Amino acid sequence: MEEVPLLDVEDIRVYFPVTKGVFKRKVADLRAVDGVSFQIKKGKTLGLVGESGCGKSTTGRCILRLYRNMKGKVTFDGVELTELSEKELRNKRRDMQIILQDPIGSLDPRMTAGEIIGEPLKTHTKARGSEYRDKVADLFRMVELDPAMYDRYPHEFSGGQRQRIGIARGLALRPKFVICDEPVSALDVSIQAQIIAKLEELRDELGLTYLFIAHDLSVVRNISDSVAVMYLGKIVEITRAEKLYANPMHPYTISLLSAVPIPNPKVDRGRERILLKGDVPSPVNPPPGCRFHPRCPNCTPLCRETEPLLARIDPGSDHWVACHNNYSNLATQL
Repeated sequence: MEEVPLLDVEDIRVYFPVTKGVFKRKVADLRAVDGVSFQIKKGKTLGLVGESGCGKSTTGRCILRLYRNMKGKVTFDGVELTELSEKELRNKRRDMQIILQDPIGSLDPRMTAGEIIGEPLKTHTKARGSEYRDKVADLFRMVELDPAMYDRYPHEFSGGQRQRIGIARGLALRPKFVICDEPVSALDVSIQAQIIAKLEELRDELGLTYLFIAHDLSVVRNISDSVAVMYLGKIVEITRAEKLYANPMHPYTISLLSAVPIPNPKVDRGRERILLKGDVPSPVNPPPGCRFHPRCPNCTPLCRETEPLLARIDPGSDHWVACHNNYSNLATQL
């Protein structure tokens, strides 16, 4: 019997109005997320990758229902979130948390580290007094911080330590699902590895499920079970991580992987870099047909006219690609 996914996202869309003039007359829509669907099974991690501005973070916020103008369905743990009242959604959010990108911008500078980490406990639980302090101390230790730092303010911590505070805050209520919104992009490479290793450890220890958002394919490689590649508001390829890195099918994915450094200098020097022409089109006025066609080296007349659907490359395959080209020949053509 096939396992029911913990999270099922179906055709979600978020359009932001573009206004003009003194009276803010709507003249267009910015299509931030335009028909995104995926599933995540319990205890697994889906890496969501793409260029800045492609809609990754907006997708994460849609799952938490932070945008009222969202369309589509989000089913979490068997419950359709878009049908819940504000009160019901508030209770459900205990099981769904987010770790934000900017570790200094996401922490209130007027609150101490202990107050920041313990805030979810005060809001959603009855823990007070010594019980509250003990739980906060446990959260400090869980992310390898000294509980003696309780009374320090965010500016007194390093970037890596601030991100650990954000992680502890996100895990304070022991959620089932966590959105990691580029949690290491603002950190040094050595600190990135430490944070990712800690997130992996906590996932296995607490039975967490992650949506890990990043703009770098190399960042999500080790932590992700599956990877989805996003371009201009749409997912263009999704499959198991090892399959994506070994045999990417979409030309955009292939170009992204060609830019990932390889530790072996000889191999890295002998590899061909794929430089995409032009700039990313505006989400206010996306191109007709395939949104990637203005930059694609394999563009055909069909690509310019008809939008490709996200489809399996073979019947029964878990590899999905949105491309009109022959999938079996696509990698060799590039």
